[in-house]
Amino acid sequence: MKIAAVQMVSTPRVAENLERARALIGQAADAGAELVALPEYFCLMGQRDTDKLDAAEADGSGPIQDLLAATARERGVWLVGGTLPLRIPDRRDRAHNTTLVFGPDGRRVARYDKVHLFRFDDGERRYDEAATLMPGAAPVAFALTDRAGHTWRVGLSICYDLRFPELYRALCVPPCDLLLVPAAFTYPTGQAHWELLLRARAVENQCMVLAPAQGGRHENGRRTWGHSMAVGPWGDVLAVQAEDEGVVMASLDAARMAQVRAQLPALQHRVL
Repeated sequence: MKIAAVQMVSTPRVAENLERARALIGQAADAGAELVALPEYFCLMGQRDTDKLDAAEADGSGPIQDLLAATARERGVWLVGGTLPLRIPDRRDRAHNTTLVFGPDGRRVARYDKVHLFRFDDGERRYDEAATLMPGAAPVAFALTDRAGHTWRVGLSICYDLRFPELYRALCVPPCDLLLVPAAFTYPTGQAHWELLLRARAVENQCMVLAPAQGGRHENGRRTWGHSMAVGPWGDVLAVQAEDEGVVMASLDAARMAQVRAQLPALQHRVL
C-alpha cells in the first residue's frame, strides 16, 4: 500500500492552511497514496500560543474537521489529520492537541490526544505546551483495510511522544505495521534527534514509521526542522524531504516486515 507524508510550512491563517493541505493531499492521492498523513498543527501556526485556543473546535464539529472528512471522501484515502486543537468541555484555558483519522468514506475512525506535552528552554527559545494544552490519557491504534483487501494495524503518536519508547511498546501489543508521528519539531531538537529517534522506533518495533512534519521558517518567527520521513522496519530511511512543503511517498511492504521479524525475532524475545 502506498502511503504519503505531507510536509507544510503553516501560517497563522486557518483557511489558507486548509487550502494548502487540500492541494497537497490531492497531490499524494494522484500519486497513488491510499493513506495520507498531515503534520502537527497543519491548520495553524499562530503568532501566540493562545491562538490555538481561539481556533479550537468542538469534538465532531468545525471547518477543520469538515475539511478533513470531505477531502478523505472526495479523494478516497485514509486521511490522518495531523493535529488540530479540540475544546475541552468547561475549560476555556486549555485544549487537546488531537490527531483525527478519517476513512475513505469520510467517517472518523480514530482519535488520539497527545499524551506527552513538550517543554524546552535553551535560553534563546522557550516552549511549554502545558500552558495551553491538556494531555491525553491513552495510546490509540486502529486497523485499516487497503484496496487490495490487506489489513494493517496503525499506531498514532504526536511529535514529543517520539521520545517515549514505552508509548510505542504499548501501541505494539499486538504489533503495529505502521507508526505515525505528525510533528513540528524545533530546529535545534530536530537537527540533533529527529532522524535518530524515528529510526530507533522503527528498529525497536520492527515496523514502518511515517513522520509528516512542519518544515521551514514560519511567520511567527519559529523555524521547524522538517525532514518529513518514511523509515523501514530495518531502520533504513526510504524517503525524506528536508524543508519547504511537499509530499514524501513510500510503500508498506508486508513481506519485508515479515522478513525482518523472522531473521531477528526481537518482538518474540520481549520479557516486559
